[in-house]
Amino acid sequence: WGFGVVLDFPPPPGTMASPAISPDSSSHEALSSVNSAPACSPTSDSENLSPDELELLAKLEEQNRLLEADSKSMRSMNGSRRNSGSSLVSSSSASSNLSHLEEDTWILWGRIVNEWDEWRKKKEKLLKELIRKGIPHHFRAIVWQLLCSATDMPVKNQYSELLKMSSPCEKLIRRDIARTYPEHEFFKGQDSLGQEVLFNVMKAYSLVDREVGYCQGSAFIVGLLLMQMPEEEAFCVFVRLMQEYRLRELFKPSMAELGLCIYQFEYMLQEQLPELNIHFRSQSFLTSMYASSWFLTLFLTTFPLPVATRVFDIFMYEGLEIVFRVGMALLQFNQAELVQLDMEGMSQYFQKVIPHQFDSCPDKLILRAFQVKYNPKKMKRLEKEYAAIKNKEMEEQIEIKRLRTENRLLKQRIETLEKESAALADRLIQVASKIAIFLFST
Repeated sequence: WGFGVVLDFPPPPGTMASPAISPDSSSHEALSSVNSAPACSPTSDSENLSPDELELLAKLEEQNRLLEADSKSMRSMNGSRRNSGSSLVSSSSASSNLSHLEEDTWILWGRIVNEWDEWRKKKEKLLKELIRKGIPHHFRAIVWQLLCSATDMPVKNQYSELLKMSSPCEKLIRRDIARTYPEHEFFKGQDSLGQEVLFNVMKAYSLVDREVGYCQGSAFIVGLLLMQMPEEEAFCVFVRLMQEYRLRELFKPSMAELGLCIYQFEYMLQEQLPELNIHFRSQSFLTSMYASSWFLTLFLTTFPLPVATRVFDIFMYEGLEIVFRVGMALLQFNQAELVQLDMEGMSQYFQKVIPHQFDSCPDKLILRAFQVKYNPKKMKRLEKEYAAIKNKEMEEQIEIKRLRTENRLLKQRIETLEKESAALADRLIQVASKIAIFLFST
């Protein structure tokens, strides 16, 4: 993979305990009912929200304040709330007002779907806030498609034809299918519907993008999409994610984009957690050893599905920035423990402890993530720096290759001269012998 680490992704923790995102038809039925609901007239200005919307936003912000002020109450949340979608509005509080908040949120998301263009143009701030709180489970399929503009893609019409074709990646895909969410009911078993449709989508993509083909890790993203929507729609969303969300660059054979992400993340680590950065370096604990899978699978192989899906909600709207934020939030939260551990201890800690720290309170993780300092301008500057470094390395490699070629040619020339010299020496010996014989005979 180019970073000194083999990415054999483990199954996501807690995949069995995730009925909130199990694949069933109820989500599509709910979406149909939402689309048939009467539309409400949108407001004309994002800063001029209706009283109901302002009230709901105030309620959501109040929930955030409660979360920050009372982490104990968050740890005591029951699991059934999380399984209803892991959103803030369904899992952050046990107060008597929660059911009203859930009802208000359900109604509001119905309006958002029906008035999507207006919300994207005129209520972007509120929409972003609501997505960070968590998209209700039954709305995820349609909202994800709307967020990445995958609802009406021409490539969808090619899907059935692509399945009839043969792909050179089929063996690789088959090999990895069984290792993708192996404990999840939808994907369990070689003949399961989940494994079949996952194979179909991965194969179809490998045919429309032959440069990338199939890359280990991408099946986890497709698998999550298939838990929410039919395979044709999942295929379209995945194509859009690869095209517009930097994923294609991450999954290219060179994996240059992964190198950039690691470079940027290391800068944030050095700047914001210098003590931890020094400790990592002293233990030769490379950033790629723990962060590569974060970027390649968007935490889907790190967290249980209810938590990972909350991160994915935000990724669909805000892109890879959320991966940097969540990654730094995890390191900040665990710095005191990590600096006490050696390399082996840290590896175990990342595998066994970190994935389950926010099982009962994903909102706390999201809150911490958005407290992380993230400067887009700096990230852009780092991107240019990294490109300059890579260009210099490429120039050096070209120069080294040129010198090696010259060296090889010189060696060949020397070998030729040595052969010619040896041949000439033999010839001289022969002539000398003939002269000696001639002189002796006379």
